[in-house]
Amino acid sequence: MDGRIIHPAGLRFAAQYGAFYLAFGAFLPYFPVWLETRGLSAELIGLALAGGMIGRTILAPVGAAWMDTAGRRRDAVIGFAWAGLAGFLLMAPFRDAILLTVLAAVAGALFSGQIPLMDAFAAWSSRKEGFAFGPQRAVGSATFIIGNIGAGALIGRFGGEAALVWMTVGAALAIATSYFLPPGQHARSKAGPEPIPFKLLLTRPFLLALAASALIQSSHGFYYGFSALSWQAQGIAPETVGLLWSTGVIAEIVFLAATARFLRRLEPGHLMQIAAVAAILRWGLTALAPPLGVLFALQLAHALTFSSAYLGILRFAADNAPDRLQASTQAANSALSGGIALAAASALSGPLYHVFGTGGFAFMAIPAAAGGLCAMLMLRVRTP
Repeated sequence: MDGRIIHPAGLRFAAQYGAFYLAFGAFLPYFPVWLETRGLSAELIGLALAGGMIGRTILAPVGAAWMDTAGRRRDAVIGFAWAGLAGFLLMAPFRDAILLTVLAAVAGALFSGQIPLMDAFAAWSSRKEGFAFGPQRAVGSATFIIGNIGAGALIGRFGGEAALVWMTVGAALAIATSYFLPPGQHARSKAGPEPIPFKLLLTRPFLLALAASALIQSSHGFYYGFSALSWQAQGIAPETVGLLWSTGVIAEIVFLAATARFLRRLEPGHLMQIAAVAAILRWGLTALAPPLGVLFALQLAHALTFSSAYLGILRFAADNAPDRLQASTQAANSALSGGIALAAASALSGPLYHVFGTGGFAFMAIPAAAGGLCAMLMLRVRTP
């Protein structure tokens, strides 16, 4: 590991993460607010969000193939950064509900499709250049919070249209910083890639781990899609909604930093069970529309509902998958947790919000409980 405290390549990735997550901090909670401002119903908002997640699942291997075959890894990041900005600009003039639903799904897929590319490039470069990956990614978490608070304040003053302005400016900054990334040139193997035995991913332990992760993470679908709308409908100001989201992210950062040594003693299945129980309690209590102080306390549970499940699948892959299947395991988890399962939950969340309002949070306890059951079964079977 490079002894320098400040590494030039690390600074470039920190800038890229900072710019992207400045926009993503507005996109995740406030994109539905902007869509509602444009007249979309809760059902169409849910479909738009789900379409973006499915699209991201499709685009991820496309971006990975581009990064693996291009002369410079940076080119794929630059291309997706431009596509993300283009998606936002393409939506701006339209108000037709059906057309905007389709365009919003495309824009969401293009914009969020940058995440796995940035992570893969930064992780590869950190090994090659000898800088720590964690601090660079932490910059993104910090600017995500700035996006939560800043965009919320802007929306509170100027209305929902301000969300698209913030996202567009952030996407433009991500383009600018992408050109300063290291080129990431790599030698190509003449023999081509080695075939990967995906049969290992179809064994019972791996399927249970992937299912547990996907179900628990999908229980966040209503939160990601409709928390801002729900809380504003309760009379909570957009600025405060941003603070609520930021509280969850801060809890996540502190949890990951402060409890790493203790968590090594727990099995991956235990970590996922903790996440499942916390999610059942979190969504059940949030559905009751509690006072603001209680909501802030419940947001601290994000450290468990998200981070504990996230660490669980990472630990499972590290402990049980061979080296050449590490990436495949994570790719499968990403496709299920951040794509298919979360998209389904998001699509269902639209009708749930339309019928039950804030009470729709309670239905997210169902996939959380199912994920907890899978985690319990994980502890009873052995990996091959």
